[in-house]
Amino acid sequence: MIRNLLKRTVFLTLLLALCLFSTTSFAASAVELNAEADAALQVFYEEVGSASELASMSKGMLILPAVYKGGFLLGAEFGEGVLRINNRTVDYYNSSGLSLGLLAGVQKKSVILLFMTEDGLAQFRASQNWEIGLDGSVAVVKLGVGKEFDSTNLKSPIIGFVFGNKGLMANISLEGSKLTRIEKTE
Repeated sequence: MIRNLLKRTVFLTLLLALCLFSTTSFAASAVELNAEADAALQVFYEEVGSASELASMSKGMLILPAVYKGGFLLGAEFGEGVLRINNRTVDYYNSSGLSLGLLAGVQKKSVILLFMTEDGLAQFRASQNWEIGLDGSVAVVKLGVGKEFDSTNLKSPIIGFVFGNKGLMANISLEGSKLTRIEKTE
């Protein structure tokens, strides 16, 4: 039992190291990543009431269509996304992170960060490696009755939405996620 746990921990640590220290991207191309981002954005608009109006008020949005998180006690996550300003992709990013705690299984989620102020967007773009909770705080919006969001977070400079979760995990926080600008080819 302990030997299996140790093997899993070592495997996940190596997987995490590969994700965190790799500058290559895992999506096949910028075209595919943009198509995945379009699909995630469509789901966001359909699932979250008033999302399109809120997105239209934002100065920019980071769309991470598929962030995978998995582990057993030690967890790792990785995903890729696009930064859009005025509905145009301007940069590509990957998201990676490590967590300890109550984890068991694998989860896929989509994450959308809305930058509601020019200053928040500028600080994000000025950083090559931006960590949520350290370099900037993100108000994660939780859905209420009728799939409407709690309006108390709407005054935050950066608003985060997490949706499309598959599988069970106790920890869905964005804290500690590191966002790194990457190069993409068509």
